[in-house]
Amino acid sequence: MTDPDLLAKKLALVETCLSELRRLARPEALAVDVREQRFVEHTLQIAIQAALDVASHIVSDRRLGEPRTNRELFDLLLQDGWLDEALAGTLRNMAGFRNILVHGYDDVDLEVVADILSHHLGDLDAFVAAVRRRLHGRA
Repeated sequence: MTDPDLLAKKLALVETCLSELRRLARPEALAVDVREQRFVEHTLQIAIQAALDVASHIVSDRRLGEPRTNRELFDLLLQDGWLDEALAGTLRNMAGFRNILVHGYDDVDLEVVADILSHHLGDLDAFVAAVRRRLHGRA
């Protein structure tokens, strides 16, 4: 059964991270200030992980399938009507970016970090809104 309190907590965490990034991040300092870089990377990681936690909970609760990767969580939500194709695609990319941050699969490209800050925080807002709409019966 979907735990509305858990989902609300995780969605609020995404929003808190986004608010902090919008207020505190200095994209122009990423290349020269290691503290700035770490703050932005870690805060993005927390936000993306919270979105993954929400997606995982929904997929499990609704028995939408067994994703082999975190990216596939968003495919399953797309197939069940929680997300549109464009948003699912962006969130799949964010899941991949989170893997780079967490597992060190590759060097973190600061241009990608800056691009996320400038152009993709709203995608996480859209995820939060889509989940809330669906949870409250407003498709």
